Amino acid sequence: MRKTQSAVVEEALDVIADLEKLKDCFECGICTASCPVHELLNGYYNPRVLLEKLFLEKTAITNEDKLWLCAWCYDCYKRCPQGLKPPEIFHNVKSLAIKREITQPLKKALTKIMKEIPLPLTTLHLCFHPERAGIDKQLLESIVKEAYEKISSETPETNKHSDEKVAVIGSGPAGLALAYELAHKGYPVTIFEQLSEPGGMLRKCIPSFRFPREVLDTEINRLREMGVEIRTNVNVGESYEFQRFWNEGYRAIFVAAGAHKCRELRVEGAELEGVVHALEFLSKVNSGEPFNLGERVIVVGGGNVAVDAARTALKQGGREVTVLYRRSREEMPAIPWEVSEAEKEGVKFEFLAAPKRFLGENGKLKAMECIRTELGEPDKSGRRKPIPIEGSEFIKEIDTAILAIGESPDVSFLPKEVELNVDGTIWINPITMETTMKGVFAGGDVVTGPATVIEAILAGKRAANSIMKYLGGE
Repeated sequence: MRKTQSAVVEEALDVIADLEKLKDCFECGICTASCPVHELLNGYYNPRVLLEKLFLEKTAITNEDKLWLCAWCYDCYKRCPQGLKPPEIFHNVKSLAIKREITQPLKKALTKIMKEIPLPLTTLHLCFHPERAGIDKQLLESIVKEAYEKISSETPETNKHSDEKVAVIGSGPAGLALAYELAHKGYPVTIFEQLSEPGGMLRKCIPSFRFPREVLDTEINRLREMGVEIRTNVNVGESYEFQRFWNEGYRAIFVAAGAHKCRELRVEGAELEGVVHALEFLSKVNSGEPFNLGERVIVVGGGNVAVDAARTALKQGGREVTVLYRRSREEMPAIPWEVSEAEKEGVKFEFLAAPKRFLGENGKLKAMECIRTELGEPDKSGRRKPIPIEGSEFIKEIDTAILAIGESPDVSFLPKEVELNVDGTIWINPITMETTMKGVFAGGDVVTGPATVIEAILAGKRAANSIMKYLGGE
């Protein structure tokens, strides 16, 4: 007997959606509570409800526009007591929808993104990734263009507080998102950027093969059209004293300086030529500077920056590129999809190993001595602590070592009235996002440490709402 189309779809969903595991879902709601898109869209997107619908209404799920609103941050997976991976479950269902030529839900989702999420083109490329489901490129580009043109033609709202100026320090995703929100409400916003071009880590650190610079330029030009002023080459704390913000009439300040300071690896030989920090490496490649890596490259670290650096090194001519991580694959903070993409491209991963010292000749790196590790009890990060195994040292001959062991904010420009956390990030009121200095707010990586683009954008939107209430006397 020939199966109905509905039965075929149900069978396919059983295979791709991990439905057996879904039966054991605790219905705790942690996935939704930890989801930045849920908050950005005021509850419109709810991963827990979507999972339930997938389980109960199998064939209807491919018609859901909400399927396309997962931002691949994996925050839900990191906190799920059952270890479910909604991003991958939803991805498989989206792929099935595209195979069935169901594209209308995607169009609806893109319109939602364009209308309600700051920096919509940026989030499409770096967070939502609709192309991963196998959509025809030309079709996707036409849908995106239509949605963007429709939203761009709308007139921004006006606001009775439009004469109250707001200053933004930093033009990364958090700063740009706040400027986008406030400009839509009619507030005059000025962004102060230390570099010669705006964009912060979006321009400086994210590889161009993942994020075309013309997309960023389109977003920034749109902000300028909305009235946002962007001043580049401004070093707050040096060429521009912090007090000048108040002297020039700014009523509120948003600190979105990011986390661009590389943490030091305190091992012998770290000063050798050929040992480079990941952000320095990515910045030079993005600016078009030549970078001689040699053939054998080791990237030390396990986060998204490490994976970006490894993929970039491979594209820059590295013949053998390996990511060395001191914990296991399960403890890696990098987004799993990006790790899989790196492996497909040829990047190798070596787990449970750490650098012990760098070996050189005439000041130039020649090799790295490593040591095997084993996992102990969880540390304060919640991951199991790597413990060196005595006598397990081994040598790897390499030409370049790229260090991606974490980034921290540089907030030396801030007045002493702004209190910092122990790790050097800025302390903020978790509700208002105001710092310990009245009228000064902060958000993004400068508060949380390195996080995803969608989380930085959410911080910008939250802070914009808080600043509007502050200026309104609430």
